Amino acid sequence: MKGIEYRGVTSVDGPIVILKRTENVFYNETVYVRDRNGQKRTGKVVEISETAVVVQIFGDTTGIDLDDTSFEFLDEPLELRVGDGLLGRIFNGLGEPIDGFPPIISSKKINVNGNPINPYARIYPRDFIQTGISSIDGMNSLVRGQKLPIFSGNGIPHNKLAAQIIRQAKLRNSDEKFVMVFAGMGIKYDVAKFFTDTFEESGVLSNVVMFQSLADAPSIERIITPRCALTAAEYLAFEKGMHVLVVMTDMTNYCEALREISTTRGEVPGRKGYPGYLYSDLAELYERAGRIKGSEGSITQIPILTMPNDDISHPIPDLTGYITEGQIVLDREMSQKGFYPPVSGLPSLSRLMKDGIGPEMTREDHANLSSQLFASYSKVKSIRNLAAIIGEEELSELDQCYLRFGDRLEKEFFSQGEYEDRTIEQTLDIGWDVLTELPVEELTRIKPEFIEKYLPR
Repeated sequence: MKGIEYRGVTSVDGPIVILKRTENVFYNETVYVRDRNGQKRTGKVVEISETAVVVQIFGDTTGIDLDDTSFEFLDEPLELRVGDGLLGRIFNGLGEPIDGFPPIISSKKINVNGNPINPYARIYPRDFIQTGISSIDGMNSLVRGQKLPIFSGNGIPHNKLAAQIIRQAKLRNSDEKFVMVFAGMGIKYDVAKFFTDTFEESGVLSNVVMFQSLADAPSIERIITPRCALTAAEYLAFEKGMHVLVVMTDMTNYCEALREISTTRGEVPGRKGYPGYLYSDLAELYERAGRIKGSEGSITQIPILTMPNDDISHPIPDLTGYITEGQIVLDREMSQKGFYPPVSGLPSLSRLMKDGIGPEMTREDHANLSSQLFASYSKVKSIRNLAAIIGEEELSELDQCYLRFGDRLEKEFFSQGEYEDRTIEQTLDIGWDVLTELPVEELTRIKPEFIEKYLPR
């Protein structure tokens, strides 16, 4: 019963505490554990047997001993308090304020584990989101309600790119503004400060809800951080009718925390030691994006993950790619050459792009132009490989045209300033301008009437 404290801790192993079984305990129930000094820690029930309850503590377990520790079952899952004062606030990974202001005054609390969305109630994502970044808008367009992850590596400026998307994202043909929910898991203090300062300087902080679980916080806290963030996003989107953009970084830290807990609990490991349920656990988070019938709001997700050793076949990016609708891949070689943003043209993909572009959404030539840029850039890569073997001077005139096209595409289309906000028309015009390096007969993926109308003479 709620309010009754029990004794009977049988073992403590890292963040896992095993309690003697009491009646009427349920999975994911919130538990308060008090040590001999009266210090309270929050945890949740992760396993129940006939004789014991396994509780996962959100914090360290130092000072918890087997004799003097008491515990209380709250008869409710872990919940986030939500209300009108949510925007502009900064919370820790458990949803507790860390910005120096008091907690939100509201009687409404929502289960952080969320409720499954009935697939029949979903609306297919269609509305184009203009990020102002040519490599995304032009070739890997983001659509409202989509989940489009950024695959990066250590030392590549993915945080800069995420901050730029948050500052610049807007809906075409609409005055409706985006609000942002930011979830940082295991991030360093300087990264958290970078995002906070960037939002303050650009004036968007009043439209952002931040959840920060810093690197020195207990790793177990990272498991709850994205769930708190998505709960806040669902409240803003489906109860307040807002368009919400959720940025979650770094999903790799989240998965490492999952692996740590799984190992502590003695579960059978899967690929590279990650738990076998990694796929379903990630899907639980990613599938909380989308649009629902009867609600004006939407949730669009941009998870960021750093690929260990830049390996795109690693379990985390591999499984993420199966669940999400594409990926923006950042390239280390482009970053080292000084290109920003270092978006790799060929491995990047947006599976919903075709449904969010075209007449009345972006421009009639968008799909043809994007297809031509992809095809021509693919040819550039093979010609560069050939040039590395036989030398550029031995290439044909046409091959040299492709090399010039590739250089201009990278310098003018893919590259832009950190605070440069391009309209989709500017992006498409740059694409057409770069295509002037190629003979017209090479533009086989574009309708002749578009060539006549848009190709500069």
